Amino acid sequence: MWGSIISEWTSLLLRWLHVVAAIAWIGSSFYFIALDLSLKPKGDLPDGVQGEAWQVHGGGFYRIMKYLVAPSQMPDELTWFKWEAYTTWLSGFALMVVVYYLEADLFLVDRSILDLTPFQAGLFSFFSLALAWLLYEAACRTGLAQRELPFAIGGYVFLVALTYAFTHVLSGRGAFNQIGALIGTIMVANVFAVIIPNQKKIVAALIAGQAPDPKLGKTSKERSVHNNYLTLPVVVLMISNHYPLLYATRFNWIIVAIILALGPVIRHFFNEGHAGRKSPWWVWGVAAIGVIAILFLSAAGPREVKSGALSAPVTVANVEEIVMSRCSMCHAAEPVWAGIVTAPKGILLDAPEHIHRNIRLIGRVAAWSTAMPPGNITEMTSEERAILAAYIEQAR
Repeated sequence: MWGSIISEWTSLLLRWLHVVAAIAWIGSSFYFIALDLSLKPKGDLPDGVQGEAWQVHGGGFYRIMKYLVAPSQMPDELTWFKWEAYTTWLSGFALMVVVYYLEADLFLVDRSILDLTPFQAGLFSFFSLALAWLLYEAACRTGLAQRELPFAIGGYVFLVALTYAFTHVLSGRGAFNQIGALIGTIMVANVFAVIIPNQKKIVAALIAGQAPDPKLGKTSKERSVHNNYLTLPVVVLMISNHYPLLYATRFNWIIVAIILALGPVIRHFFNEGHAGRKSPWWVWGVAAIGVIAILFLSAAGPREVKSGALSAPVTVANVEEIVMSRCSMCHAAEPVWAGIVTAPKGILLDAPEHIHRNIRLIGRVAAWSTAMPPGNITEMTSEERAILAAYIEQAR
């Protein structure tokens, strides 16, 4: 019991830290991108200043100036923005270990997709994070990133291909978390391996009385823009584990492909507005089409769909038997599954009245998707899922 309690509270505290740190990182990132785009050049600005912006907040006015590379002298005080990013990744990876690696048989592995051991799934997850970042970094350092449109298209195809691979190796939930963690790793690596080191080189040059290399600031800004356009997709992916009709349905990888496209498109709308250019209102038409497409794709049902006539009758007793045999060992007043001491989310399915009270929720997670049982650990068949779906349809 104490192992489960400690695991539960560790997960909660890590998730809390992760969310708070992510709010701080994303907030500062969005703010500085908006600030950069809103800067206006003036004739009375100091040498080397790209532009200025006047802002009002909290009852006061702020005059903000940005030096294109660096000021002529090192300021006495300098605020660095880095620990928001580092804390987000460190807490997120720790949470990934607690939830997905230590509970891999439930949340990372689905043996109906690929029969992996928890250790194999964990290794695949960890090394794919590292390999994907190395490939991205190599593409950037060879100069491909300077050709913005081809690089963006190539990066999009790269992420979609990885998503397709993940959904055919890991569970749907694990695959969505993996692609989100991969993008988050690339983003924080941009801060840790490029942006902050370049800023430190600029500071060192100022202290030494030398002119900083303009390429350092340009490269850092390039990576910051990459992070800006990746932020919205990664937020959706990291909260997707609450929505089984996204990750546990037949076309889950196509849903991710749409999300990866919609996020940058929506950011483009706000970035254009911050730059003082005409707002591209067509963005919201594209977003609406994408959301409608996701709705239809999520309604397609599980990957393995039972077709033709059902071999078992669709009766109340049959539905109760399926749920009792596949779900009640965890969703009971006294669960019998090792490591589970209370019914997940307080949902009981160990009696007919409990089953019928939660029948639509059962449909969402076990008939219209394969989210439950997690990792299909109790081996619910496609025919059983079809029986549940048919019963719920008849009961409407």
